[in-house]
Amino acid sequence: MQPLSGQVAELFILAIPVASLAWTVTHEEIFREPREWCTKRSKTCQNLLQRKFFYLFTCEYCFSHYVTLLFLFLTGFKLLFDDWRGYIVAGFSLVWVANVYMSSFGRLRQEVKSEKLEAKRKEKVLERVKLQVDKEREDEPEPVPTGPRREPFRG
Repeated sequence: MQPLSGQVAELFILAIPVASLAWTVTHEEIFREPREWCTKRSKTCQNLLQRKFFYLFTCEYCFSHYVTLLFLFLTGFKLLFDDWRGYIVAGFSLVWVANVYMSSFGRLRQEVKSEKLEAKRKEKVLERVKLQVDKEREDEPEPVPTGPRREPFRG
């Protein structure tokens, strides 16, 4: 068994693809149509097990458990124990870290989206102000020269 520091590093690294896959399936545009179909089925199926099965594909937390099981099967990753208990500890730890990653990513995306909306709002306000200033300039009468025109002194 590898040292604990190596196990922890592997935990944080393995949680990245778990989070990435779970997020992609449950949030991104590429899976929108199947996700909408699963959402509909999760609400309309008569059988409770069918409703819960289809719900799994719409919830990143729920789906991350199944992605974690897949990664544990593919990698054989164990945490703290060399026997079956290592799989259990690793599984729940991977789910937890992956969901921390997904929550952080979700907040970051929300902040970026909010900043973009704020920038667009400010652009529109500036555009309106510029149009108003331009209109006011058009409405101002041309200044009428008064008195004789004087040449500048060139001495």
